[in-house]
Amino acid sequence: MIVDLTFGFALNIIAYSEEIKLAKKFEMASQIFRSGTSIGANIREAQNAESKADFIHKFKISAKEADEVHYWLTLCKASEFYPNPDDRLFSDLNSIILIITKIISSSKAK
Repeated sequence: MIVDLTFGFALNIIAYSEEIKLAKKFEMASQIFRSGTSIGANIREAQNAESKADFIHKFKISAKEADEVHYWLTLCKASEFYPNPDDRLFSDLNSIILIITKIISSSKAK
């Protein structure tokens, strides 16, 4: 279930952002923490959406946050100054993006 998947991802993002903080890279840690944990928070909000349009809107916000955290993780991976993110973060994120995209498209089709 997407709620559980994004909750687990958020826990892994918290751990990675703490690793970045140990390297005294507080700005990047904050960016990754906010966007990475926001994915699941918006999906949780969508569970109580007031309408179909609201549901889709919350999932679109989650999709944007997922894209943003993908950017930050890719930047960290490419930079010699940041701890290398675990490949599992990318794998889980890609799964989340695929599921979110499918939910949005199937919700629009109904």
